[in-house]
Amino acid sequence: MNWHVTLLTFVLIVPVELPDKTFVAALVLSARYRPLPVWTGVGLAFGVQSLVAVTAAQLVTYLPEWSTHLVSTLMFAVGAVLLIVAAPRARAEQEEQEHEFEAKAREAKVGWRAALASFLLLFAAEWGDLTQLLTINMVAKYGSPVGAFVGSWAALLVVSGLAVLFGRALLRYMRLSLLHYVGGAVCAVFAVLGVVQLATA
Repeated sequence: MNWHVTLLTFVLIVPVELPDKTFVAALVLSARYRPLPVWTGVGLAFGVQSLVAVTAAQLVTYLPEWSTHLVSTLMFAVGAVLLIVAAPRARAEQEEQEHEFEAKAREAKVGWRAALASFLLLFAAEWGDLTQLLTINMVAKYGSPVGAFVGSWAALLVVSGLAVLFGRALLRYMRLSLLHYVGGAVCAVFAVLGVVQLATA
């Protein structure tokens, strides 16, 4: 396993996921159910999604090297644009997502039922989001599926753990728009590095 890729993936995904619906969903679920079953269910959903993303990324590695770098650079650029464009509406989107997840988690559940409900809600909500695209991107760019998987899953576990334990307090002090800009800047740096790599290849 390439620990360099693991660390890069972790550092890339944490600022992207903090203002995302992942954080909001875990926060809402932990208000309805006990924190540990929520974190367990959410964590398992993220594990499956990260595994699917890494498996899908293996298909990209069969492309010629130059096209892999091109696709990777474009995906980072798109990620940067999406995050920066969404930044001004970050707080309003967070409130909309909170109401949406509250409506889906009305019934009180405990134990494995709470874990299962958390798993199903996040499993259904998070397909095709920016984190999965970035995980695919890291595998395509660096060729380390295990490293990207561990980094991605660890980042998602940390973000959901923060939401479950300290979510409401963090939302009080976090500027979600700033987090969007930070995530966009990180993606933009990777996009620029990709352009330089393509230009010097």
